[in-house]
Amino acid sequence: MTTDHHVSLNRAEYGERYPLLKFPTPQQAEEAEAHRRELLAAIGTRASLGCGGTKIDVRRLSPGCAICVAGRWSCLFINGRCNARCFYCPSSQEDTGEPTTNALTFRNAADYAEYIGAFGFTGASFSGGEPLLTPERTLAYLEAVKKRHGAGVHTWLYTNGTLVDAEIIARLREAGLDEIRFDIGAIGYSLEKVRLAVGRIPTVTVEVPAVPEERLLMRKKLVEMADCGVDHLNLHQLRLTPYNFQCFQGRGYTFLHGEKVTVLESELAALDLIRESLDRGIDLPVNYCSFVYKNRYQRQAARLRNAAFVIKGWEDLTEAGCIRTLTLQGAAPAVARQLQRLRDAGVDPQRYSLNRAGDRLSLPAEFLPREDTPGLGISIIYSAAQQLERVSYRNPFVEVRLETGTKIIVERRPLCAETLLGDDPRGDRIMTLLDQAPWVDFEKVPAGLARYG
Repeated sequence: MTTDHHVSLNRAEYGERYPLLKFPTPQQAEEAEAHRRELLAAIGTRASLGCGGTKIDVRRLSPGCAICVAGRWSCLFINGRCNARCFYCPSSQEDTGEPTTNALTFRNAADYAEYIGAFGFTGASFSGGEPLLTPERTLAYLEAVKKRHGAGVHTWLYTNGTLVDAEIIARLREAGLDEIRFDIGAIGYSLEKVRLAVGRIPTVTVEVPAVPEERLLMRKKLVEMADCGVDHLNLHQLRLTPYNFQCFQGRGYTFLHGEKVTVLESELAALDLIRESLDRGIDLPVNYCSFVYKNRYQRQAARLRNAAFVIKGWEDLTEAGCIRTLTLQGAAPAVARQLQRLRDAGVDPQRYSLNRAGDRLSLPAEFLPREDTPGLGISIIYSAAQQLERVSYRNPFVEVRLETGTKIIVERRPLCAETLLGDDPRGDRIMTLLDQAPWVDFEKVPAGLARYG
């Protein structure tokens, strides 16, 4: 997407408050990008960039993060209530509500455990809100997942730590929790509660937003975390939302345009902490999880996962997780010649589809003609699959029935209108065309961190 498009999105989201946001001037953006290049150069080969350069350092990710990178993670928001008041929280946390994930509500723990298996997840996390405000509910869902999948599904829990004590740690361990993640920003960056989990929960992770004004404090905490037995430090990029807008005012942040508004200085603080840990030889793996990583790769993972339920044999699945449908169009005799070409080549009939009129033949890109085909044109349309609780009746769908009897709807929705690509359907020309705007957004996951200008 273009910067202009992102500006329009951001203006629409914040309306009359948008002028209160400070975005970088061209010179400021250039200087900030130069500083980022310096940090990345200083980090150099001592760290590894993954996921198209959007995630740093991927050499020693926590087990949960590795599963996320593989696209096999489900996050269950076990409740919507929190007892902390972190300024950076992106949404209201006042309603306990029901456990939800991907717009699905799971009122029954067994249903969620079956859902994990049906959609091929190998990791399940429990977030909130604060999961320990509803400990019995949290434990019930954790136990259901572990009873159903055992070691086949890695489980982790997010907590602000305020309600952590030896008893709840023991119960979580007994229930099979594999990893616990503390947002120490909610408790003044204290590691007291973290220490209760070390040696008891197999993997202990600290996961916090990279708050620019706490950068020097976090530098000091690197050694303390390593010394007390923390296994991993995850740093996130601060993101502005309508909910936390007022809390971000007066902090001097520079904001960045994107699909959502993020904080420039937060990214630089995260990279600075990675460099610091490497320079000092601190044995604590630090992972920067940028907003563009989450936005691009978690969306890709969801699309790829859901597409498997609705894609047809004559369609392609793109790197970005979109379903691509290519259709040769023309007079029936010209289309019939292409159909015969496929049959002569022994192509499985499930790999192409001819309409009743005989003037439209859908097929994957690998079977497009290589020679000139007078009288034939070609069209394209992209679709994406999403999970729903109930049928919208606006788009094609399938029902995925869990063993518990619950049904999950996977709906296929168009991402664009069917578009003619011209009267030259040769495969090499079409694939070159799809590597350009606007089609490339449906084809590939963009590489690199967010642009500053």
